[in-house]
Amino acid sequence: MNLIWLEDFLALAPTGNFSRAAEERHSSQPAFSRRIRALEAWVGAELFDRSTQPARLTDVGKWFLGVAQDLLARVSRVPGDAQRVAEASSVTLRLASTHALSFTFLPRWLRGLEATAALESVQLMSDVLQRCEALMREGKAQFVLSHAHAQAPGALDADAYLAIQVGDDELIPVCSPNEQGEARHLLGTGAGVPLLHYSEESGLGRIIRSVFDRRLAAANTVFTAHAASVLRTMALDGRGVAWLPHTLVVEDLDAGSLVAAGGEEWSLPVAIKLYRERELSGRAAEALWQAVTMQEARAID
Repeated sequence: MNLIWLEDFLALAPTGNFSRAAEERHSSQPAFSRRIRALEAWVGAELFDRSTQPARLTDVGKWFLGVAQDLLARVSRVPGDAQRVAEASSVTLRLASTHALSFTFLPRWLRGLEATAALESVQLMSDVLQRCEALMREGKAQFVLSHAHAQAPGALDADAYLAIQVGDDELIPVCSPNEQGEARHLLGTGAGVPLLHYSEESGLGRIIRSVFDRRLAAANTVFTAHAASVLRTMALDGRGVAWLPHTLVVEDLDAGSLVAAGGEEWSLPVAIKLYRERELSGRAAEALWQAVTMQEARAID
């Protein structure tokens, strides 16, 4: 059995359209059809009823859909699982963090942990939240550090993962000031405020859309990007309003190069959370989690 056959099957299953699925798989239709037939021969039963257009999954095909998804998911985890086994006694810590926290919160947070944990080697993977979540699911990251809000749960808020709040932040709508030092653009005025927005892959964008989407009907999105640092640059250039973490723009606010573009009702308190799988491997990972829980316990006391 070839894994390519499973990917072909999953491409065809939703629509039953052979030509469309072959195009999606960058294959000629005859070659694509032969691979589907080869898969059916390996399974020992027809997976598609070809008497209708488009084709429909047979009962065996419906059952095999879950099997194929599970098999590919297991295969995708093999490199990460192998890495975990190899690093059972490793001192290397594999940490994925969203871009905004990598530049601001993460360095001083790690320094604070070093008093109780020997962090000999840290491998940091900085990316958008959607990719950080994928790194965790694939077993390539032991921890994910990200902003979080109750109204915008993500993939790591599922029961398969544990999380602990390690900090606080606030998303503040900001823009450059005018000559009088006041906000160049102001939310809630009814005008088409130019909005500097996050992409769908961004965790901060997920939060902003979940909380403010209805209230932003009058806004006009003029620029979209993955990273808060990019939106900060555009806001400094006077291009519009961006919701940015206070940890990222505190110096800009103090200097007056950015000002609040709305009242307190437009600001949003958010948590900074550290996520992990329920089963950890590696001395470094265990040491980090122990240090974090001890730190939070002291903060509560």
